[in-house]
This record gives sequence, structure tokens and C-alpha cells, in this order.
Amino acid sequence: MYILGINAYHGDSAACLLKDGVVVCATEEERFRRIKHWAGFPKEAIKFCLQDQGISIDQVDYITISRNPKANFYKKLAYVFSNPSQFSFVLDRLINTNRINSIQDELSSLFNISSSLLKSKIFNIEHHRSHIASSFFASPFKHAAILSIDGFGDFTSTMTAVGNGNQFDVLGEINYPHSLGVFYTTLTQFLGFSNYGDEYKVMGLAPYGKPVFIKDLEKLLLTKNGFFKLNRSYFRHFKEGINMNWKEGKPVVGINFSDSLVDLIGKPRKKDDSIEQWHIDLACSVQKITEDVIFYILNSLHKKTGLDNLCMTGGVAQNSVVNGKILARTPFKNIYIPSAANDSGTSIGSALYLYNHILRKPRCEAIKSASFGKEYSEEYVRSLLDEKGILYKMLSDKELFNIVVDKLLDAGVVGWFQGRAEFGSRALGNRSILVDPRRADAKDLLNKKIKRRETFRPFAPSILKEYISEYFLQEDNAYFMEKVFEIKEEKRDKIPAVTHVDGTGRLHSVDSSISPRYYQLIRTFYNRTDVPILLNTSFNENEPIVNSPEEAIECFLRTKMDLLVIGNIIIERSND
Repeated sequence: MYILGINAYHGDSAACLLKDGVVVCATEEERFRRIKHWAGFPKEAIKFCLQDQGISIDQVDYITISRNPKANFYKKLAYVFSNPSQFSFVLDRLINTNRINSIQDELSSLFNISSSLLKSKIFNIEHHRSHIASSFFASPFKHAAILSIDGFGDFTSTMTAVGNGNQFDVLGEINYPHSLGVFYTTLTQFLGFSNYGDEYKVMGLAPYGKPVFIKDLEKLLLTKNGFFKLNRSYFRHFKEGINMNWKEGKPVVGINFSDSLVDLIGKPRKKDDSIEQWHIDLACSVQKITEDVIFYILNSLHKKTGLDNLCMTGGVAQNSVVNGKILARTPFKNIYIPSAANDSGTSIGSALYLYNHILRKPRCEAIKSASFGKEYSEEYVRSLLDEKGILYKMLSDKELFNIVVDKLLDAGVVGWFQGRAEFGSRALGNRSILVDPRRADAKDLLNKKIKRRETFRPFAPSILKEYISEYFLQEDNAYFMEKVFEIKEEKRDKIPAVTHVDGTGRLHSVDSSISPRYYQLIRTFYNRTDVPILLNTSFNENEPIVNSPEEAIECFLRTKMDLLVIGNIIIERSND
């Protein structure tokens, strides 16, 4: 049985394919279009999934879309009648709904067949149920409490549930216009980070400040009965709706803070303004308030369910700083967050919801790898390099690992391109840029040679899982780089390149059974340095993570990267 899962006409458009309940491939459309967070119909992602498995659209039994226009229909109507000023916003949402309903026509056009000949049965799965399924049905837990929390999807921003086997029951939800994701995004915009998906910049900036704006920000939301509500005075969307558009696939969200927020806090920062201390303190306060609200929800959820296991998903679950504190700040003992907790992951979630919850099929093994994307053969890469006239070497594993480590020890920046591309927003050793974590100048090195990004943003440590307890105060697996933990004080000077200003690191645990080549590379580095860690950042330069060898080579050539490794092929920068 094949199920094609799709996230369409929404940020982080994506597609996946399930074969008898197992995810066999998944990818974001942005990897092909080269536009971050691409929104629209994921034609290229869909074509990749079918080509990857060597099947045609005729062989797909079911198609799922992680949006359901009928969800919360009466709540939407009631909201429009009580808020007539938002008619234009609702009209825009109805236009988007029509796009969701036109999926069959899109697929017919894509594969050049009549819509009447499309054999697959199509299911619309509500947005947050798709999120929940992407976490719970992919987790190792038979029973779990579940939290899905983001901006909005299908008129809902937050949903709690309890999972049991191949089913889950929704316990409660928060509907439009109240949203913790919108709260965080609005303050992100206030701080001058206006691009879709810029919230991680606030998270990176926060540790440099003090939470001196807590009293002010507490006026923006109220926690009650296990959930929260926003204060309409400070957000424009209560009167005007969320101003969203996806022109040419690039998602854009209009400014959402009101004049009242300006009166409360001060003049908002513009994009090119310098970052002052009060901006940093505001970022710290935003992060602290967000953490407190999430812990409040989770503690209430634990009290209601009494379960030790937690599954968490949604855009807000991308906040790795929050995630790293959950086990310490709540009674939960185990947590699972998928590699794509953002909206791209709803493609997998909608498919799993159909397979497990609707069709009642037994669950498959837990998903611990994100290696679901495009892969290229050695023959393809060699042919490409020969065609471009680029000199390269073919090496054995042992030779390759030693040469890469030599380059890292010599202040080198290495592009590491292996196997299938990762699914999700983080590079996990398949499409990564690597640096020696012991270098105090690593951030300057990377920004000079490649990244050119804000200096306050940290870089992550990839660590052999056996050594986590040696370097971190908390011992837990983080296969998807989804948790920030505190690094032991005596180890911080040893790995300054991956130690943030507050003594933390965004953990990526590397397991030999999941990422054998990346594991062996770090093991080789450990054998030479006694440090079982590499600095790992995504293989890109202000663009989506590279997907193809062509993109990796182009990035290598236009930057000052020292070494490019594709499989067992090495390309070294000339000293000319």
C-alpha cells in the first residue's frame, strides 16, 4: 500500500511517501525551488517521491493533504459574524481553501492525466491532527500525552491529545485568534527580524540579555485553565486578520504588532538598525515568557493524563531551548519531537494519520532517522565533475576520514555531502558544514569563509552518543538536534566553538546504527583529539540546504570552503 502525503499552499510545502506504513522518502519543495519555506503545490517533491520508489501515480492507493477546509467550519462562521471587519481575511482564507480543494486538478495537470482517471482516494486531514500523528505515530511510545502548538492551521493554534496504540483522542484546543506562535512571531517582527521563519534568531539572541520586560509582556497574554489567551490590544490580527501571501512561492507575513505594543515597549527595531541592549533584553523576555507558557500547558497536560511520555510538535516545538528544559521543568520523563516538527512534517503526519488512525493499521518502528531525501550515485557525481573539469580524488573510507580530520585540524572548513538529504530544517551529517569545535575563532572562520550570518547565532555540536554524559549535564538522545542542553562547566573551554554564551549547546547525538559514516568521521576526530564532537552547521549560504551535488559544488566554488566531500570523493580548494 502506498500513501502520498502532502503539505500544500502553506509554508514549508512538502511531500512524503509511505509504503505499508513505513516512510520511505520525504522532502521539502524548497530543496528544489531554492526558495526558503516555499509555499504552494509541491510538484517537485511529489515527483521525487514517486521517482525515488520507481512508481507512477496510478500505483498510489491514497493521497492525504494536511489541511481540512471543513474543520472548525462553524467556529469560523461564528467568528466572522462577531468580527465583520475581518471579512476580507476570511475571504482570503476561502481562496486558499479552494486551492486545497483543487489538489485533484493539480495532480491531474502534473501527471498529464484526466482527473477522472486519478485512482487514488484523497483524504483531507486537519492540520493539527496531522502534526500530532507526525509525532506520536513516529515515536517509540505506545501511550503518550501530546502537544501540538504553532501559529495557525485550520483555525487552530494549539491542540492537546492522549495517544494509545494506533489511535489518539483530542483533549482540548485553542482556536483563532489566540496563538503562542503568533505571539512569538509578532515580537520577532518587533525586533526587526521580518522574514518568514526568523524566530530562531530571537532564540539565539535571548541568552545575551536579561528578562527585564517580563512585566510588560505579561500584559500580552493570560494563562488560564491549562491554556492561554492573547490580549487583543497588542496584536493587529484581532481586527485585520493575519496578512499572509505566498507570491511566487515565498511566504510573507505582514507586520502584526499594534500601536499599543509600541506605546508599551518603545520604538520597534528596523531591519538594518543596530541591535541595542534593550533589544537583546526584549528577546530574552520573549523567550522566557514563551517557556513559562509552554511549561504551564505541559504541567496541566501531565496532571490531566498522568502519563510519563510526551510527544511534541508544531512550529513552536522547533524552539530547541524550550525542548531542552521540558524534562527538568515538568513531570514528564521521556519526550519525542520529530525531525520536521514544522509544517513540512504534516505531510508525513497526514499519511500516518490515515494509515494508523483511520485505516487502523498497526504502527511501524519509531522514526529515528531523517534521511528521507534525494540521494545521488557515485557515477553521477564523477560524471558531473568530469564534465565541469574539476579535479577530485576517490578514496577509501579510512583515507577519507583521515584527510578530512587533517583539514579540520588545520583550521579547515569542510563541506560534507553524504547519502540522502535530511527531512526537516536541520542538517544532521548528510548535508553539513564541519569545523573543529575546539577553535575559539570558529564563528569568525565560518562567517569569513561561508555563512555571513549574525554573530549572536550559535553553532551546534554533533557528539557521539556514548559521550553525552561526559559533556552535558543532561543525558538524552537528540537525533534531530531538537534540544538545547547545558554543557558541563569544565568542558566549555574545551569546545568553545559550540558553547553558546549561556554555556549551552544544541545537542545532536550521533548513533552508529543511524549515521554510520558520520559517526566514523567523528570517531576518527576523537581518536586524534580526545574530543568526540564536531561543529555541525547546515550546508548552505543564505539559501535552503543544498540538495544536489551541483548545488554543493556551486556553494564550494563561490565561497572559501576548504574541502568538499561527496561520498568518497574529495575536492580540495587550490592554493593558487
